[in-house]
Amino acid sequence: MAEAVYILCALTSVACAVLLLRGYSRSRMRLLLWSGLCFAALAISNMLLFVDLVIVPGPEIDLSVWRSSLALIGISTLLYGLIWDSQ
Repeated sequence: MAEAVYILCALTSVACAVLLLRGYSRSRMRLLLWSGLCFAALAISNMLLFVDLVIVPGPEIDLSVWRSSLALIGISTLLYGLIWDSQ
């Protein structure tokens, strides 16, 4: 059951990223760009979660640092867009 949740979270993040980036390409509103990039990074983080916990379980390979780093990059991108480009 957990595997299905991981896949659905990744697919939802990918769908959000695609929709936001497509909206940016049409309207050129920069906040859509930053939001789309954030969701793209979160989607990759969710895919790594699936790989880490389902495909390669066990202590020999730990992708938690990569997952957390990608999530931090995504949220930092959105924060940058909210602070500096919200005018």
